[in-house]
Amino acid sequence: MPDLSTTYMGLKLRNPIIAASSGITKSAAKIVDCEKAGAGAVVIKSVFEEVLSARDYGLSESVTFHSEAYDYMRSELELQYGPREYCDLINEAKAFVDIPVIASINCVSSKWWTNFAKQFQDAGADALELNIFKTATRLDETSETIEKMYYEIVESVRKQITIPIALKIGVYFTALPNVAATLARKGVNGLVLFNRFTEPDINLDKLTLGTTFSFSTSYDIYKPLRWTALLAGQIGCDISATTGVKSAKDVIKLLLAGASTVQIASLLYQEGIDSIAEISNEILAWMKDKGFEKIADFQGKLSFKKTATPDEYLRAQFMEKIRGVE
Repeated sequence: MPDLSTTYMGLKLRNPIIAASSGITKSAAKIVDCEKAGAGAVVIKSVFEEVLSARDYGLSESVTFHSEAYDYMRSELELQYGPREYCDLINEAKAFVDIPVIASINCVSSKWWTNFAKQFQDAGADALELNIFKTATRLDETSETIEKMYYEIVESVRKQITIPIALKIGVYFTALPNVAATLARKGVNGLVLFNRFTEPDINLDKLTLGTTFSFSTSYDIYKPLRWTALLAGQIGCDISATTGVKSAKDVIKLLLAGASTVQIASLLYQEGIDSIAEISNEILAWMKDKGFEKIADFQGKLSFKKTATPDEYLRAQFMEKIRGVE
């Protein structure tokens, strides 16, 4: 029987399928369900700084402050004490499962990255996934400035913790290979490709702004597939591919491109947590059919670095393909 075990950021996983940060992983009970279904690891639903800082904590009913002082005290209290609930979740999950439990942080201010990171390591997290995204809005804001922000966050967190650090990023970098390699040198052990973002929308009746949300589609896999292949084996850290993964075939493709692990979220909402077991069984059947004994036998076999036809990853001309449907 083929062996699905693998490693990610030095962590031993029974298979490369990770339940991604989502509502599926927001409680110890659901994390236990993920382990029972066969997940190799879980990323706990992210703790969002702006959500914590918006909670009231009963201040408005107990004392009277100037509005600015009230807002400050409310956010400070929640950001100091709110993460305790997250730490309790880490503790509880670690008590009930044997698979790696990865904490996830999404901050908007520099102060709390290291504070949260240290707390979550102390609570027993096996690794930490940082969720960073910056939208450039000023005309004088350069790519170098934004990239520097990423580097500084990683360096500051790395100084505070010893557990592995993964960084979940978006695709919007001009020179992603250089950024990825620099992040690895700064202390990142794994890159998660890629984050999905809500997009803006306009209500034509109310003339108001809003945001959209939808589950990923099968077509969304191709961006992480391309960039996983281009970066694998060259940047000095592991890659966890995510977005658009709907089947065992998708997982296998990403592993062939060079991913160490594959993270799944939308599929778990749409088909249920038990789909993890189905995917694992199908991967085993495929490996047996191809004569592969372990994941390492084919991981990265078709990456940009190893494939005999690397130019296929560089072709981006739509017109060449559209001829086939004219």
